Amino acid sequence: LGKMDQAVQKFMPKQVDKSGTLQDVVTSVMQLALEAAYPELAGEECAVAAVSRGKHSDYQCNNAMRLFKELKTRGADVRSGRDVAERIVGAVPPNPFVTNVEVAGPGFINLMLAPGFVRERLASLLVGGGPSPPKAKKQKILVDFSSPNVAKEMHVGHLRSTIIGDTICRLMEFAGHDVLRVNHIGDWGTQFGMLIKHLLDEYPDLESNPPNISDLTALYKLAKKRFDEDEEFKVAAREHVVLLQAGDERCRKVWQLLCDISRQEFTKVYNRLDIVVEEFGESYYNPMIPGVVEELEKSGIAANFEGAMCIFQRPKYEIPLIVRKSDGGFGYDSTDMAALSHRLRTLQCDRCIYVTDAGQAQHFYMCFDAARKAGWDVAAAAGRPKKAANAVLEHVGFGVVQGEDGKRFKTRSGETVKLVDLLDEAVRRFGEALRERAAEGKCALTPEEIEVAASKVGYGAVKYFDLKSDPATNYQFSYDKMLDQRGDTAVYLNYAYARLSSIIRKGLAEKGEDAEAHAAAMGAAGGAGVDMSTPSERALVMELLQVDDVVKKTVADLHTHRICDYLYTLCTAYTDFVTNCHVLNADTPELIRSRLVLSRASRDVMGLCFRLLGMSPLEKI
Repeated sequence: LGKMDQAVQKFMPKQVDKSGTLQDVVTSVMQLALEAAYPELAGEECAVAAVSRGKHSDYQCNNAMRLFKELKTRGADVRSGRDVAERIVGAVPPNPFVTNVEVAGPGFINLMLAPGFVRERLASLLVGGGPSPPKAKKQKILVDFSSPNVAKEMHVGHLRSTIIGDTICRLMEFAGHDVLRVNHIGDWGTQFGMLIKHLLDEYPDLESNPPNISDLTALYKLAKKRFDEDEEFKVAAREHVVLLQAGDERCRKVWQLLCDISRQEFTKVYNRLDIVVEEFGESYYNPMIPGVVEELEKSGIAANFEGAMCIFQRPKYEIPLIVRKSDGGFGYDSTDMAALSHRLRTLQCDRCIYVTDAGQAQHFYMCFDAARKAGWDVAAAAGRPKKAANAVLEHVGFGVVQGEDGKRFKTRSGETVKLVDLLDEAVRRFGEALRERAAEGKCALTPEEIEVAASKVGYGAVKYFDLKSDPATNYQFSYDKMLDQRGDTAVYLNYAYARLSSIIRKGLAEKGEDAEAHAAAMGAAGGAGVDMSTPSERALVMELLQVDDVVKKTVADLHTHRICDYLYTLCTAYTDFVTNCHVLNADTPELIRSRLVLSRASRDVMGLCFRLLGMSPLEKI
């Protein structure tokens, strides 16, 4: 019966799954049309894209011109891309999703969403009190980000990994996945030998009288100077590495002291940025390395080369991964392979995302390929359900943070900028601007509220200025640009959100109209009562309904700047809406309620975007 049912299904007309995103639904409709018009092109995927709001269409299908060339090579009797497009349009099945399907130019297919379908989707947004997570099978996703080094200050280079990684985590958490926020700190290695030796020399009674060390960078520089200039100290430092690795109690205590002090400094940054991480440093994986290396050797994946145990992957990579040095020691390659083994086989992660600077990309690609070669990504081998897909290993690389001169961002003296100082300066500057506005009577916030607002917008401005750029590109750090009230900045977005929130509050206080209650009622009524008769109203609604596609695409490709682009576009659409359409002074009570509901929906969607970006928007300013 099962086989018979499958055979019958082949001859049944295909249906459009209306539970997908807007683009999913439109693509399904046009895919049916394409397959009906040209069954000989079975397997050809329909390309559909949203177009700018306010134009004569909502979506555009651009396959026809390319398909014309394909059909001509097959000897088909077609005259132009426009002819191909018209045949596809003629095959669009009757449906409640799209309307006004027309051919434009050399073969572009333009189409509008049907009013009933738009209203239905808006109703879902209103009933849910905001966007719903994308429909997807729950996964265990590990994000490796931030990763500062013990005994060194967090600097602007760690800023990008920390901010981008946190947004990826927030996105995956919203999507309903089990997310592991891993902070792979540098807390092990040869540098600890010189640090421990230097500390023991400087503070011989360290155990009974712990030193008050606050400037770890200065400590590191002093130890490094001695290591480079004093041969006797260098030998002693290397001996202390061996002692530390062997578990010497005194060395472990000093090491732990260094880790504790560093952890306190890291926490200052994470608290300012409202970021949560779980620490799994290099030392955590150290005991796992010998077993992993032995396994790689036995399987033939790693082989002896001039005394070192190496993983060669030619011709793709010229250099090997060295999982055990010729002197028997272990390095970054060893630790990262042990970490991958643990994450894939012990934690059984479905997806591992590494967020580091672009310069480390090849190293991680080499590790990923070696793990795949070992079969660690295979579900059954890792202990995950046998039918599960292989684990996905991804690297998100980011560019350099530059000063306004286009060079690496440093202080005027050439020193690396401390991350805490950099963040606090943004808060100070915005607080100063708010106090000036308050003195001029342009800001109604109290001094206490100004402090809160300065923190929210100052830290948010640093985040947004980073996130709005494609991670792969370099970007120039500028307080003036990130704190500008105009354009694509966190300040502009906060002003827009505060204005929107003010309108909703006034609607209740001055008109007795509860936007939240009206939104729930209109949502329950299938969107009835929401007026979309003006171009600005419909453009805002169409922008609001794009949020599902934005989230779904970003979960898939990790292009976090897409969320920034969308938030800015939505804020602009709302600004156009309130400029062209009176909300509280609309002509009728029904129109006031409708526009308050659109304001409420905008607030919900903007609020989600702010949360995904790790920003706390202002209710008033």
